[in-house]
This record gives sequence, C-alpha cells and structure tokens, in this order.
Amino acid sequence: MSDATTSYAGIDPEALFDLPKPAGESRIVVAMSGGVDSSVVAALAHASGAEVIGITLQLYDYGAATGRKGACCAGDDIADARAVADRLGIAHYVFDHESAFREDVVEQFADEYLAGRTPVPCIRCNMGPKFTDLFKMARELGADCLATGHYVRRVMGSAGPELHRALDPARDQSYFLYATTEDQLDYLRFPLGGLPKSDVRRLAEEAGLRNADKPDSQDICFVPDGDYARIVKKMRPEGGIPGAIVHAESGETLGEHKGIVHYTVGQRRGLEIGGQPEPLYVVGLDAEAGEVRVGPKRMLAVSSARIIETNRIGPIPDVELTAKVRSLAKPVPVTLEGPLGDGAATTIRFETPEYGVSPGQAAVIYAGERVVGGGWIDSTESAA
Repeated sequence: MSDATTSYAGIDPEALFDLPKPAGESRIVVAMSGGVDSSVVAALAHASGAEVIGITLQLYDYGAATGRKGACCAGDDIADARAVADRLGIAHYVFDHESAFREDVVEQFADEYLAGRTPVPCIRCNMGPKFTDLFKMARELGADCLATGHYVRRVMGSAGPELHRALDPARDQSYFLYATTEDQLDYLRFPLGGLPKSDVRRLAEEAGLRNADKPDSQDICFVPDGDYARIVKKMRPEGGIPGAIVHAESGETLGEHKGIVHYTVGQRRGLEIGGQPEPLYVVGLDAEAGEVRVGPKRMLAVSSARIIETNRIGPIPDVELTAKVRSLAKPVPVTLEGPLGDGAATTIRFETPEYGVSPGQAAVIYAGERVVGGGWIDSTESAA
C-alpha cells in the first residue's frame, strides 16, 4: 500500500469489489470521469491490493469544456483524472470518443427534441460509449471487473447479480442504468452504492485527492449551463422556428411559441399566454405541425404508457411493481401488460393516474429496491 492510499477505517476495499480471485492476483479497470466519485473508486480499488488501470473517455470538445463547472469527461476533468492516477500510482489512459459520443448521444438528443420528445442522454451514454466501449477495453486489458462511480448497488440474488437502488436515496442513479444487461452486470462493480456522499468526500480527503471538494457534475454533461435549447438549435436550426400555441380542447390559437425545442410536456412556465381562466400546461407537442398544445392540468393525467426497446434484469418476481417515469419522480404502483425485455414493446398501467409522462423519457420498473428493467416511453393513454 503506497502513501497515496489509506486504511479506510470501517471499510474493507477488497470486499467492495467482490473479485473472483484474490485481489493480489486481480486487475480492476476503473472508469474515471475526473469527478470525485470515480476518483474514490480508483483509490478504493488500489487499496484493495489489485492492479488498477484507469480509463477516461474524452466525450466532447476538450477546449470548449476547460474551466466549466459541472462538466465531465472533457477539459479540466481529464487533467483531474490524470492527477488522481498519478497520486495513486496507477496506469491511466485517455481515449478520444468524441465522434461516437456526438453521433450516439448528442445528435440523437437534438433529433428527439426536434420530434417533440424529451430525451434522457445520460441513459443513451451508459448504453453506448460508457458501457459498451469501456467493456470492450476492460476485457481486452484482461480485467476481472469494470468499476464505476455510479450510486447503485450490485447485490447477489438467487438467479445471479441484481441491480438495486443506492442506500442513499438522494444519490441513487438506478434510473439511468435500467438498460444494463445481465452480462454487463456480472462484470460491473459499483463500490459507492452503499455509501453516502459525505463519506465519499471524506475518503477523497483521506486519500489526498485534489478533487475532493469538486462540485458534482450536471445531469447533461455537454449542456453545463442548462441551456439545452441553444445546443439543439445550433445543431438543428429548424427547432427554433416559431409556431402556434393551441388549446388542446377548443383548438383556439392562444399565442406564438419561440420554437418547439423550448417546450416539454408538463411545462407551465414560459408560455406567455396570460389572461386564461385557469392555469395551462403543455400537454402535447405536434412536431409535424410545429404546434405546442396546452390545456388544464387534468389533461396531463395518464392511465398507461407504451414502452419500447425494453430491457429486463433477472426474473420478474410475483410482487407489487413500481415505476419511475422521470429521474426525480417518486416510484408509483404499476402493472405490466405484456413481456419485458429483449427489446419487446409492452404497456405499463398506472394504479392511479400519473402526471407529466413524456414520450422520450424512460420508464424504469422496480420490485422494491431492485431494478427489474424498463424501456423508452413511446406513447401514452390519457386518463382525462
């Protein structure tokens, strides 16, 4: 154990990685974004006694990201990852995946907004560059596992490894990992899933990592200022073409919008159509007609949603299932009407009407704390 590691009182680093052989004979590849979470994973892996290799994927323009707060996998974050690797005395490699990230994630992000849908690029990133490509690299390097800084838990069940929510609900990232395959889960390790963020920062300080106080990354790393519409209009200028705001019930034109990319289902702010007898929300987007359709809150109520490209992780237990239809939504009781997994389309029916269910988002199915699977919301059935 070098002077860059610590004993981590109360934590057994080797046990966190559940290695198939003794740590001294093992190799762990750590996905290092440059943030504090993945840096602590690298420190824990090193403290386990295994050989550790850090890999950073450069996902978008290095120069444009330099100095930004809340970014990842670009700019200063790459330098932070390299500095942590140097501090720990582990190998570190950076691979340029900008073109793949742009094609698989950013371009699709823009196309989804242009089609009137609400995308979740973090899931697409995990399904593509982060897991698919990192898996290939880790296996080529002869690693026994691939470890990441995600706040989820890998729990061994009777049918094999299961994906569970993090113990700290405020940090849980299971919504973004529902598309993880069973083969991937067998190889993945999530050593932070049982820790609160305060402990992670403490471990970073104990290990002398320079990014111990670094701010958390934003949900959409390539839109650190939150202005996603600017990104979409730069790539797809037609998304900024003004059009009519139409009342979904009466058909009356109430005003003009600034471009369909500025609106999502459930939105109330920014409509600028005052003088109405009741509050109005975006209840639908007609991308072909270029219309934003609005209505009272009751029109947002949804009784069911059709989900596509579904994934299932392990068997579906005979217990009450719940679903999250947004990353910050509370899980609500649902029933499945059709098969889940292998890309099949299925329908989830809500026990009580659910609000703000938007095509393009993901619906993630849970059995208690366990992630059963999920899919992309393709369409909804109104409960109004």
